[in-house]
Amino acid sequence: MNDRLRMNQNVDLVRRRLVVKPGVTGMWQVNGRSDLSWEETVRLDLRYVENWSFALDLQIMWKTFSVIFRGAGAY
Repeated sequence: MNDRLRMNQNVDLVRRRLVVKPGVTGMWQVNGRSDLSWEETVRLDLRYVENWSFALDLQIMWKTFSVIFRGAGAY
């Protein structure tokens, strides 16, 4: 795969993750935060966009409180 095609695919993935308005927390914030690569961050955001549900939002909120008190992945 040439670099131009790969770059275009990456741009499309990043745009897809912007379908949902940013919120207070999210998948990557509760699953590694600063310890994740950019690619993993985008993948987690896309997973949220593609699999959104009220139950998933509740799960993310629950994990958010846990991450805040543990300080995992924060610098």
